[in-house]
Parts: sequence; C-alpha cells; structure tokens
Amino acid sequence: MDAARIQRAFVAVMAKHLPPSSATLQLLDLDGRTGGLLADIRADLHLCHIPALSLADHDIRPGAFDAIVAYDVDLSGAVLLSCFAALRAGGRLIALQSRGRASESHLRQLRDHGFVRILVEPALDEIGVLIRGEKPHPGVDTVERIQSVAQMEADSLSLSDFKGRYIHLLVQQLPNKPVWKLDAGEKISWRAAALRRNPMPALLGFSSLPKAVGFMQPAVLAGHIRDINKVGKFSLATAQAWDWGLVLNPAPDSLEKEELTYIELDPATAEAPDE
Repeated sequence: MDAARIQRAFVAVMAKHLPPSSATLQLLDLDGRTGGLLADIRADLHLCHIPALSLADHDIRPGAFDAIVAYDVDLSGAVLLSCFAALRAGGRLIALQSRGRASESHLRQLRDHGFVRILVEPALDEIGVLIRGEKPHPGVDTVERIQSVAQMEADSLSLSDFKGRYIHLLVQQLPNKPVWKLDAGEKISWRAAALRRNPMPALLGFSSLPKAVGFMQPAVLAGHIRDINKVGKFSLATAQAWDWGLVLNPAPDSLEKEELTYIELDPATAEAPDE
C-alpha cells in the first residue's frame, strides 16, 4: 500500500472518533495534514489549520473547537496544554502516530494534562497508534451540562442551510421496552412530536442529541410534553424525503404558542444511536 493510501486509511480511522456535530463541527487541524481528507468524509466541518509548533502563539478563544486532530504531530506538553484550552467542554483531541505503538505513556501523557475518557489503541492492523482524549465538563449537574452544550447551537435553523448529518426527533416508542424483550409477534411503533399546523404538521427536529434533550427538559417540567421516551436519529437524506414540515431547533417557547401533535414514523428508517 502506497503512502497516500495508508494516510487515507489512517484518516478514516480518525474520522470515526470525531464527535457528533450540530450544524457545523468546529475542527482544528494541527499542521493541516488531515483536514482535506476529513472534509471528504464529513461535510459538516468548519476547518482551521494552525502549525502545532506555533499553536501557543495564536490568540485562540478558549473553548473554540469541538475537536482537534493531529496527524504525526509531536504531542509535547505545550501542545497538549494549548489543545486543552482550545477545546470546548466535552471536545476531543484525536491524534494518530503512523509509526508509533500504543503504550501506557500515551495514556499518562493525556491524563496528566487534564484529559478524560482516554483511548489508546493500534490504529490500523497493528500499524500506528490512535490516541483520543476529551476535555471534561465542569463540575455542574447533568441538566446544566446539557443546556450549556445546547446553547452553542442556534435556534430556528433552515433545513436547506443545515450542514449536519443527522436530524433528531422526540419520539414516543410503544411498547416502551428494548427489542430483545418483545413478545413473539410484537412490534415497535414510533410517534414523533410535531407542531399542529395547516396544511400539514411540522416535526420538532434538532441538530444534535443535546439540543433535543435541552429543549425537552423544560418542556416536560412545564407539562407541554409527556411520554417521550426516546430521541430518534435520522439521516439528513431521510429527513429531506419526509412529507411533513420540519422545524429545526425550535425556539424554547414554541410549545407555549402552538399545539403539540404526533406523527407515525417507521423505526426502521432511523440510524443507529451515537456512541
């Protein structure tokens, strides 16, 4: 396998570790070695290229990036400190060393610089090493954490301008139990929350899971939504083929102004859940 094909294979491995995005995933590509290839895989990237050696000299807004990728970059202490500061809470550093080997030292290096949920493993058929770490969320409760992430994404997005890969819907699943607990002949049905409009209802759609949960939590507490037990994830192509309207990232007060209804959806058209 030639060098270019090997690099493409390595970058494909890195792409699997990019976090789920909303309309746009803010990505910093250290030394600019992988961004172009990643953009061929993910259409929802907003790329920024900065040389790793001068990263500390750039005036980067803290928490500016959802993810940072580093292909064959020396992960020095200075680089890791700068990456940690540049990532948002929950953001990921994804590094690949094409000639490295997985070792305990990689784990200690990221852990010593504040990263959590660290993964170190062979990258490709025992060639190279994949190193991933996340910036932890601050010491806030789950509701605050979800709301802080949700607020990073704009309300009232236009589907035609949306560059994300998935649309998330608030779903009532009946019966409310996993597939492996279904009785013989029993089938699951889904009803998705929508606004009752004329001439057709408009599904309540969201650009990410945090955005969906961030909308739902106060709506449940206010009594506007009941019996939602799932967030379904659908590809953008599937959403574009729906016969109903869609309100993407509805304003928080939408259910105070409009009546809620439900639309039957086929669960088989949904995507697998995020990791």
